[in-house]
Amino acid sequence: MKFGVIGGSGLYQIEGMEDIQHQTVTTPFGNPSDKFIVGTFHGHEIVFLPRHGQGHVLTPGEINHRANIFAMKKLGVTHLISVSAVGSLKEEMKPRDVVIVDQYFDRTKRGAEHSFFGSGIVAHIAFGNPVCPELHQAAVAAAKAAIAKDTDNNTRCVHDSGTYVNMEGPAFSTQAESKFYQRMGFSVIGMTNLAEAKLAREAEICYTTVAMVTDYDCWHPDHDHVTVDMVIGHLKANTVLAKNIIRKIIDDANQLPGKCSCNSALQYAIITAPKAILPKTRNRLRPIIGKYLH
Repeated sequence: MKFGVIGGSGLYQIEGMEDIQHQTVTTPFGNPSDKFIVGTFHGHEIVFLPRHGQGHVLTPGEINHRANIFAMKKLGVTHLISVSAVGSLKEEMKPRDVVIVDQYFDRTKRGAEHSFFGSGIVAHIAFGNPVCPELHQAAVAAAKAAIAKDTDNNTRCVHDSGTYVNMEGPAFSTQAESKFYQRMGFSVIGMTNLAEAKLAREAEICYTTVAMVTDYDCWHPDHDHVTVDMVIGHLKANTVLAKNIIRKIIDDANQLPGKCSCNSALQYAIITAPKAILPKTRNRLRPIIGKYLH
């Protein structure tokens, strides 16, 4: 078991990592967001990547998700924790609450960039339940434990499910968009995690999103204007809690049952006949499909 962590806005490093190395990983899909920070954390191997790059230099639309997840696979990551700042679409999901997402709704126009397949090889993964059930439950338990020890804000809550609407950005929603999503019953809104979830499933990596609420988006009549200052304030408060959640998930890693089907997601998904897959495609995708090439 090897953990990967993708840090969202405000989370650019994890204190306590040891034996640290900074690795540049090449991929057939281009460059990842940054160098990977590889080391050990509480006795477990861990790979960390800042989603937006060190110093937050990449907009959501500039993130190369395929390169990020492909590189995680090359580095041997089996379990991937994604931390993401989100806007809330529900009254009960307050700023500084934690939502452990279990569903996604796609509002992007970039589907071709959310798959490793195409260009001569076709695969259709099952995505009805888009997060690893075991890692999801571990994140719920870790978040509750971390909040119980949080002395800065005892009004925080953990929501153990929720639907993440993935918009494109980088601008925040219009009121019309925000009110529409809210009336549809969605939970939170962000700009990055759907692609990660899809690609992690194709890469047969267990994946879960720890969504940290920063604002009410602009649907809320009392919070109808999202400002950067508002978001940054909540981001800073959320960063410490996010790190504590990650620590707890990793510390309790031995309790994961290891019975999920994430590591065999491609078993029946590849439709293209093996003989029809070109050698260059085989080589390009070998870390993803190698065990199915006979």
